[in-house]
Amino acid sequence: MGYIDIKLPKSIAKALNLPISDPRRQQLKVLKKLLRKARFTEFGQAYKFDEILLSRHLGKKFQQLVPTYDYSKIYAQWWHKAKDGVPDVCWPGVIKYFALSSGTSEAASKYIPITKELIRSNTITSFKQLLSLAKYEDVPRSAIGKGWMILGGSTQLQKGATYYAGDLSGIQQKNIPFWFQGLGLYKPGKKIAKEKDWSKKIEEIVDNAPNWDIGFIVGVPAWLQICMEKIIERYKLKNIHEIWPNLAFYVHGGVAMEPYKKGFEKLLGKPITYIETYLASEGFLAYQNRQDATGMHLALNNNIFFEFVPFDDNNFDADGNMVDDPETFMIHEIEENKDYSILISTNAGTWRYAIGDTVRLVDKEKSEIIITGRTKHFLSLVGEHLSVDNMNKAIEMVSEDLNISIPEFTVAGVPHGLFFAHQWYIASDDNVDPNDLRKRIDEKIKELNDDYEVERKHALKDVYVTVLPEQTFMDFMKSKGKMGGQHKFPRVLKGKMLEEWQKFLQGQMVS
Repeated sequence: MGYIDIKLPKSIAKALNLPISDPRRQQLKVLKKLLRKARFTEFGQAYKFDEILLSRHLGKKFQQLVPTYDYSKIYAQWWHKAKDGVPDVCWPGVIKYFALSSGTSEAASKYIPITKELIRSNTITSFKQLLSLAKYEDVPRSAIGKGWMILGGSTQLQKGATYYAGDLSGIQQKNIPFWFQGLGLYKPGKKIAKEKDWSKKIEEIVDNAPNWDIGFIVGVPAWLQICMEKIIERYKLKNIHEIWPNLAFYVHGGVAMEPYKKGFEKLLGKPITYIETYLASEGFLAYQNRQDATGMHLALNNNIFFEFVPFDDNNFDADGNMVDDPETFMIHEIEENKDYSILISTNAGTWRYAIGDTVRLVDKEKSEIIITGRTKHFLSLVGEHLSVDNMNKAIEMVSEDLNISIPEFTVAGVPHGLFFAHQWYIASDDNVDPNDLRKRIDEKIKELNDDYEVERKHALKDVYVTVLPEQTFMDFMKSKGKMGGQHKFPRVLKGKMLEEWQKFLQGQMVS
């Protein structure tokens, strides 16, 4: 396959060609750069960045002097000042953008600081991934240089006193490099991307679909699937390739693709290449850079310093909250096939910050990880330790066995007499027997998870399955004001979110 002929500005071209060195050296170099840049900030002065920089053991000194943070703690102590327009709090200057993120379960929006340096780092990592496609075999050259259909949040941002706030995908699209826009690759274009009303945005994309030659689609699976279904319906097509014959790549992230694949592939006329990314509101952490790779390569040399906390009872309580002084390891110290919560320090003033995800190193030599879930999105009512990774795999296996599409699902823990049960809510528009589905899901998870198998004989007394139309899940998201962009349906329902979901379902039954 030929190389991609795109002229990049010299500064970005230089950044893309950083010399390869071992993960430890790369990461210490990143940490040193971040500490130097932030040494005169309030945070840098409070936690003695100058002293850390003079230490012979930079990483260990950093871990010793700087505390770990979750969102509530770092916002209460530091970020609220940056949001009020105070300069030089955790990063030099005034923070111009904040990404609004509610994760997938918290009701209140989080304000995550976004700097021009972080946006640039995200762009560089995006193009590193793009250039890695040159190594992929058996992918159509015709797709390279075609349009990129990026289905993100609105670029029309909320205006605060000293900042703009919105979906990270909207902020990132608003700051797409001028030369990329100039090549005409970016779709749906600035005007449509600005639209806040999700239904209107989709309608405008459907209207314009015949005018575009799309090679790449980018976005959350559920929303892209809805968009493609509407295009197929409008133009009475058999599949999306009838209108976009050069479509060859789907760049996805944020949720596991497995549950969506069955439904997604019904919309295609030929196979496409799936490329996984790990782009969180806090930064572009990892990306798939090899065809058929199990994991994603961590972006070790682009302004993110990674630490890893073993996801176990020593470091987390029963609700998934991290203890105050957890065990932390650098990339060269962690082991394959163990779950870790990920901490990051970045060029947006996040320091030793737990983003709430759990990951597993699957290839130490290549620094490749998979996302296994969220620290708070697992079920362990009686020690069954059911992870999102287990759930995704079980749903994928059952979908294959029954040849059905399950685009969404969620699980809750419910009382069962003096013990407990798991309640699954499954989205499927296919004809399916809920009791058969219940048995199959239960059996698959027993195969995947030894703890679950043991507890099913003891305190985890039953599994319930309720099958609902996919539209029910979409309507609930709409009722929460979470349509489109990076919004995702939570895989585990607990507390207030579970109450709201149950109330919503009762309302649906009444109506």
